[in-house]
Amino acid sequence: MNLSGDIRQDLWQKANLDWSLHQFDVKNSFLHGELTEEVYMDIPPRYNTTQTRTVCKLRKALYGLKQSPRAWFGRFTVAMKKNGFKECNSNHTLFLKHRKGKDLGGLKYFLGIEVAQSQQGIFLSQNKYVLDLLTDTGMLDCKPADTFIVYNHHLGEYPDQVPTNKERYPRLVGRLIYLSHTRPDIAYAVSVVSQFMHSPSEDHMNAVLWILRYLKSAPGKGLTFSKHGHLNIDGYSNIDWAGNLTNGKSISSYFTFVGGNLVT
Repeated sequence: MNLSGDIRQDLWQKANLDWSLHQFDVKNSFLHGELTEEVYMDIPPRYNTTQTRTVCKLRKALYGLKQSPRAWFGRFTVAMKKNGFKECNSNHTLFLKHRKGKDLGGLKYFLGIEVAQSQQGIFLSQNKYVLDLLTDTGMLDCKPADTFIVYNHHLGEYPDQVPTNKERYPRLVGRLIYLSHTRPDIAYAVSVVSQFMHSPSEDHMNAVLWILRYLKSAPGKGLTFSKHGHLNIDGYSNIDWAGNLTNGKSISSYFTFVGGNLVT
């Protein structure tokens, strides 16, 4: 569940129309995509072969293959239509069926995202994901921070910066990027630290650890999609005029509410 604009639109619709979320269990779904074009890959490591210049021709999609999402979704679409679902014309990721079918019940947990449904709406959080992140980094008992980043942090690339672990840093930032799907409050801080993946310093790592301290203060925060009884669209934007210390460009941001719920 990647909380893209399409997914957020689906959620506010479900909240406003009192629809319930359900989940289906499909193991290794990406590996079921059938390729319609010729794709070859190198021989896997430790695979013994006496032939040189040998490659493998793929019949099914693999994780990391750029054709995998399209191949899987194509097969998924065929299966959904075969089982009586109709694809929405305005949103091709939305399938509708008015007859109740067999499933796993109400959606509660999916890919690290916890889902709570009630008559008031839908609440998404990653509380367990945050606690696991704090545990893995040894920050579970750290002192909480009130802000997600130091004010006037002046983070940038400097000749005298002290380098940090180039494997640990992108791994932590990657986990924070996934967390920002349900924690838009850390989106700006994560966008800042993600600019230095190629050459992280101790100052950059300290900024990442500061975000973790902020998460410790409220690990259960998340996104709420409530029923507001209207379909109004409201947009907000801001810009700081040449605030980027690295390249002097302006930093801009925007967000949109549809039906009173955050969509983009």
